[in-house]
Amino acid sequence: MKNRLQKYFLIISVMLFMSLQSFGAAEAKQRFPKPEFDTGYVQPHTTAPSPRFLLLQYFDVLVLLIVLSVVTWFVLKKRSRKGVFWTSVFSLFYFGFYREGCICSIGSIQNVVLGMVDPTYAIPFTALLFFLLPLVFSLFFGRTFCAGACPLGAIQDIVAIRPIELPKWIQKVLGLIPYLYLGLAILYVATKSEFIICRYDPFVGLFRFDAPYNMLILGILFLAVGVFVARPYCRFFCPYGVLLGWMSKFSSRHMTITPAACIQCKLCSNSCPFGAIDEPVVETGKRRSNVNRLMTYFVLLPLWIGIGGFAGSMMHVPLSRFNQTVYLAEQIIEHPEVKNDPKNIDVRTFMSSGKSTEQLVQEADAIRRQFYWGGWILGGFMGVVIGTSLINLSKFRKRNDWEPNKTNCLSCGRCMDYCPVKKEA
Repeated sequence: MKNRLQKYFLIISVMLFMSLQSFGAAEAKQRFPKPEFDTGYVQPHTTAPSPRFLLLQYFDVLVLLIVLSVVTWFVLKKRSRKGVFWTSVFSLFYFGFYREGCICSIGSIQNVVLGMVDPTYAIPFTALLFFLLPLVFSLFFGRTFCAGACPLGAIQDIVAIRPIELPKWIQKVLGLIPYLYLGLAILYVATKSEFIICRYDPFVGLFRFDAPYNMLILGILFLAVGVFVARPYCRFFCPYGVLLGWMSKFSSRHMTITPAACIQCKLCSNSCPFGAIDEPVVETGKRRSNVNRLMTYFVLLPLWIGIGGFAGSMMHVPLSRFNQTVYLAEQIIEHPEVKNDPKNIDVRTFMSSGKSTEQLVQEADAIRRQFYWGGWILGGFMGVVIGTSLINLSKFRKRNDWEPNKTNCLSCGRCMDYCPVKKEA
């Protein structure tokens, strides 16, 4: 009886392994030789992959498209904050807890970059759609993805009980972090080092109920801060929010605070916990000084880029330690005794690979050079971000009414409920 149970268990395990190997293409070839067993079991030929998993992924795309459409309808047509909120609750439970945070539009940045730099990697079409659909909607309708389709935003929105508005200068400084995070994520994917967006997602562990202790603390910390500082991850960390903001800036049908003429009551500004509403700007007679400051920042922009690039290149050594090959080479060179450590799995794997230490060091040096030039690009990018931020602060644009800032507005609809001007029937 015991041998029969072992045989059944072995057969089921082999069938599960082969079904996972066949997923993705009907005529997929096995990358590794078939395993050999002493039981006499003959592995059957797989004629077709299981359609269940791929079908679920396309169903996720359909749900995302429907949610984006519904949220956009609530924002632009119904002007309903309540509708946006309950749609976000649905997204939290479906994309968050049910689908366990995967596929994720935020993490899809890494799949797209890897598909661009690695010709051997074929990005899943569903991941590409999750990356593109929110950007397309943002380009035409503003950041409605953030309003009601993103589970990370939804879980933070629910706990925003007593939000306060941070001083403008703090928001400006913290607002640089998402650009740095985006640059680092691209750098680590381009060097095939790490998917840091997924690894350090503060909420995916909560969605899956299996978060490591440190990530559980990080997620709880974000939610605790989110009680008073609305959506801290969305505003000050989310790398995908940078791309959404760029697209939303050119949106032709962005959310408006009032459906008719603004009566300058300022209630919308007081209701926005994100500081995403721009106040009216009138001519002050200081246009000449603004022009002089603007020209100065334009002249200094190449200097910012150069300083940033140099600083990034100087950081290439510590940044490269996230790469497993670089880290392993450093460990073996600095601590040769680890070669005899039977508990170090990475070293054991390297020793059994047949490679010499010199080959490992050469690979690590090549990767470090990638980080050196990648550090220049990353630093230069941050120089552009800082320089253009200063330029935007010096630009003068006359504004008669209170208006949502297209780049930073999350289209949540709070301000619409507070506006006393109602849509005509």
